Amino acid sequence: MTIKTTARPEPASHYDLVTDAWAYLLGDDLHYGYFDASDAPLSVATRALTKLMIGEAALAPRMSVLDVGCGTGNPALVLARQQDCFVLGISTSEVCVARANTRAADAGLSHRIQFEVRDGTNTSLDDSLFDRVWVMESSHLMARKDLLLKECARVLRPGGRLVLCDIILRRAVPFSEILKIQEDVHTLDRVFGRAQMATPQQYTEWAQAAGFGNVRTLDISGQTRPTFDRWRANAESNAEAVEKLIGPQGLADFRRACDVLSRFWLDWLGYGVVVADRTGGENPL
Repeated sequence: MTIKTTARPEPASHYDLVTDAWAYLLGDDLHYGYFDASDAPLSVATRALTKLMIGEAALAPRMSVLDVGCGTGNPALVLARQQDCFVLGISTSEVCVARANTRAADAGLSHRIQFEVRDGTNTSLDDSLFDRVWVMESSHLMARKDLLLKECARVLRPGGRLVLCDIILRRAVPFSEILKIQEDVHTLDRVFGRAQMATPQQYTEWAQAAGFGNVRTLDISGQTRPTFDRWRANAESNAEAVEKLIGPQGLADFRRACDVLSRFWLDWLGYGVVVADRTGGENPL
């Protein structure tokens, strides 16, 4: 589904503006949480989502990982520190890359992690460089997801694995319904950037066309839904600091965006995981 609106912010410029505020609102991980228990703290739930992705990736020590849409680097630090992997994180946001490189240096992990400004749909990296490609909550900001999947396949070694998690479409949305939610979509754009969600079936078809096999998807919409309550609570407890960074209107938009997502979640919006193996080698499992 593509919704045309005016002045929809580009992902790179958007993240350059909101990254500092999001540390207060979304936490250090800058992504959704996976809630085994509905009363779990956000930090526990975001780590749980990273752990779920690690399990699906079937990581082993010394593997090389491309982190597409690396944010400010927290998941990459986990992969290097806890899984003994080598990580190249990429983002189109110069601010995120700078923050991530600082975090890696502060953690003493610059010899295992690098962060660079690159486009996930056209990385300019050599073929077959990586054992794993990790795409955590960045694909919804890429208009050409087919190109993303092709690029992931190209830079993976045969037998390598793609793990991707993101917001998904759970059903088709008729145009008549789209017209009724234009203001809600404008709010989501202002807060989270210009997004285009896709269905698990679309991701499967793009992955297969790109040369992946053993494609499977997992719907974790229910387990991610409590994220919005935690974000709202962060908005209240950190209101003064957030207003200094993005202004009163930015904070008001964030609160409303949480309400919009809660209303649409489990209906036409949700959250999914995609796992796929690059053909041409032994199954990594």
